[in-house]
Amino acid sequence: MYDGPVQELIDELGRLPGVGPKSAQRIAFWLLEQPQADVERLANVLMTVKEHTHMCSVCFNVTDAETCRICRDPRRDRSLICVVEESKDVVAIERTREFHGLYHVLGGSISPIDGRGPGDLRIAELVRRLSDTTVEEVILATNPNLEGEATATYISRLLADTPGIRVSKLASGLPVGGDLEYADDVTLGRAFNGRRYMGDE
Repeated sequence: MYDGPVQELIDELGRLPGVGPKSAQRIAFWLLEQPQADVERLANVLMTVKEHTHMCSVCFNVTDAETCRICRDPRRDRSLICVVEESKDVVAIERTREFHGLYHVLGGSISPIDGRGPGDLRIAELVRRLSDTTVEEVILATNPNLEGEATATYISRLLADTPGIRVSKLASGLPVGGDLEYADDVTLGRAFNGRRYMGDE
């Protein structure tokens, strides 16, 4: 245990995902060694991102404007909507340069253990978006784990009778139990190109 503010800093850093007690201590002492201006800049960036970042009113990706840059881009194919769990998955897919449509961020996955059901996700908002007749295909790009598979299955069944909409899912090749954000660009790109239509299974 350290005195006052140092221990408070270690405790707060330890609350970050993937940061254990030793890492939190290491980061805290690294920050103490940095020039005052650098630490102030970091603190200002943290406050700015919290104050000015929110969800896109269309797809629920993170943005600092009313709608995100992807939704605003007139070059995107508006007949395709890729459904992902989190905003970080959008970044992973964009890195592949294989997808040129729009996105819909659910805000998680169905997980009964965590008390998270379909009503806790942005599934109703997705259904509302599909009332726009320009959408022809919904690509389910949830994580290849139990929760992601359950979410994809739920959505595919929900949309099964939606006229004019095809539902597809990323091809195998992604490691089961993994997260999209950790998939390499080539594997994720191939999964997009080899996606299969849910009704064909």
